Amino acid sequence: MNKYELAVVVSAKIEDEERAAVVDKVKAYIERFGGQISNVDEWGKKRLAYEIQKMHEGFYYFIQFEAEATAPAEIESRVRIMDNVIRFLCIRQDEA
Repeated sequence: MNKYELAVVVSAKIEDEERAAVVDKVKAYIERFGGQISNVDEWGKKRLAYEIQKMHEGFYYFIQFEAEATAPAEIESRVRIMDNVIRFLCIRQDEA
C-alpha cells in the first residue's frame, strides 16, 4: 500500500450542499478502489493563480489516503469527468 494525496479544486459557483456532495463522491471513488482515507484537509475558498473556465476562485481540498498502485489511475479517470471539479492532482507521498 502506497500513500497518496489527492488535491481537488471545486467550483466556487455551486452551493455548499453540492460542494459537499462532490467531495463525498471523490471519497467514495477512493474507497471503491480499495483506498483508506486517513485525512481530509479543507482549505476553503482561495483565489486561483489564473482564470479557469471563467472562474477566479475555487474551494481547495486535500485528501490523504493509502491505496494500491493501480488505484490513482482509476480514481483520476473518474474525477476527470466530474462537472464541478475544476482541477485535480494525485501524487504519491514518499516515506519520510
